[in-house]
Amino acid sequence: MKKGNNFAVFITIVSALAAVAAAAVAVVLFFEKKRKDEEELEHYLDCSIQ
Repeated sequence: MKKGNNFAVFITIVSALAAVAAAAVAVVLFFEKKRKDEEELEHYLDCSIQ
């Protein structure tokens, strides 16, 4: 393989790993926000009942 071709493969692999990491972070943040919103709603409902 040529040196430039190896570099292109390396850049492709790094880009793919970065995309997977970004997707994982987005999913975690989405579910964390959803959980927090549900906790706030539950607290609001508990307080409004009393």
